[in-house]
Amino acid sequence: MLTTIAIESLKRRKNTALLTLVSIVISVSLLLSVDIIRSQVKGSFTRTVSGVDVIVGAPSGQLNLLLSSVFNLTTPSKGISWDSVSSLNSDPRVSWLIPLSLGDTHSGYRVVGTTNAYFEHFKYGDNQPLVFAEGGPFAHVGSAVIGADVAESLGYRVDDSIVISHGLGNVSFRQHDGFPFSVTGVLEKTGTPVDKAVYVTLIGLEKAHEHAGPSGIVKPSQSIQRPSNLHAQAHAHTDGETAVHDKDDHDKISHEKAEPEEAGHKEKRYEGDNSPHAHEEDTERQRMGEIDVENNTVSSVSAVMLGLKNRVTALQLQYQLNQRNNEPVLAILPGMALAELWQIMGNVEALLLLLSSLIVMSALIGLATMLLATMRERYQEIAVLRTIGASTAALLILVQLEALLIALAGCGVSMLVVTGLLTALKPWLSAEFGLFLSDTLLSSNSLAIVILVLASTYIVSSFPAYAAYKRGLHAELNSQ
Repeated sequence: MLTTIAIESLKRRKNTALLTLVSIVISVSLLLSVDIIRSQVKGSFTRTVSGVDVIVGAPSGQLNLLLSSVFNLTTPSKGISWDSVSSLNSDPRVSWLIPLSLGDTHSGYRVVGTTNAYFEHFKYGDNQPLVFAEGGPFAHVGSAVIGADVAESLGYRVDDSIVISHGLGNVSFRQHDGFPFSVTGVLEKTGTPVDKAVYVTLIGLEKAHEHAGPSGIVKPSQSIQRPSNLHAQAHAHTDGETAVHDKDDHDKISHEKAEPEEAGHKEKRYEGDNSPHAHEEDTERQRMGEIDVENNTVSSVSAVMLGLKNRVTALQLQYQLNQRNNEPVLAILPGMALAELWQIMGNVEALLLLLSSLIVMSALIGLATMLLATMRERYQEIAVLRTIGASTAALLILVQLEALLIALAGCGVSMLVVTGLLTALKPWLSAEFGLFLSDTLLSSNSLAIVILVLASTYIVSSFPAYAAYKRGLHAELNSQ
């Protein structure tokens, strides 16, 4: 009964009640948004990489190395030589190695030069491996594997041909159109930066730089090429299950054809033949894991991910690498680098939460002010309630119930607004900030915030409720 009376009372004062509701919705939405984004950022960063023990790159600061090599967020450093990569691969403590070459884009998406070891050893989330939705890993030097968002956004399928661009901006000054790549695989969606990357072979990326087109301002959309027969031509002699003697025969033929093809290479370029097929015989096919590392002939890479046989040796290896004098490198532990990032962000998080909490409290104080301001108008209502037998305690509960109804409605609307808004902003947040939101945005923290808001409302509404209580006592004394 009291709930019905409280609702009818709010309807009679709908204008002031509605304004109060809007202020609560805005303030609670802000607080929920800050908390959700804070937790989603941590979750997104934490689940991006799993199982990588050490990351090695040029000395540029561990946060810069982490953000560029794992999250594709910052500008990569100058890189480390292939001799250093080879020495790391031969280290008995290293179980596997993933080289990364960064600095190019395709239609606004980052291009990562790597080997098939990436698709074999890279894990994300709860140690989940990368899975192909279509096609497979690198099959030849001109192979490219694309993330789920790249395929969805640009409409790419296996056998499509793509051209990468130099630099990380939205406008490229140099197209590597002399060496297009053929899509051999599309990865399943992971909810990590993997979805927004294009992966090409290390040797292919090196050759693309060697055969770069003329300088000129080119928009990313101009680097899109539709299906070519590049993959079909190369696939005939790049079967992943090819026997060892077939590989030897192919290498022999490649050696015999190398000189005449090199002699006619310049003529073909001037004639407008931009296909990389003429150069595939000059490069060694990419294989899985250590074979890629041992046989690559690239000059340098941006970073290297290491998986160790025993994680206990991670600190020892990190210390030894950071003390090198022949070629200075920086070795970082992803977990420690993330801890440093959270430490930097901790003060900002606390400040945002404090400001949001103060805004919520101001909205609740506004609610109490509204109830107090309308109390004089409710003297007649209180007198009628006392006449029909309502106790002073019932009057106190009635006012608090009105406040709780407004706060509860505000929290409910806030959760709907925040969930809808962040869901709509998912593509923009992932594209602009590399923030990948999960499907479940609300968590136990959100419920805790709602409970705290309701508890605060109960406390704040005690002041107007006490005023109603005193008015009820005064009416009772007058009636006597």
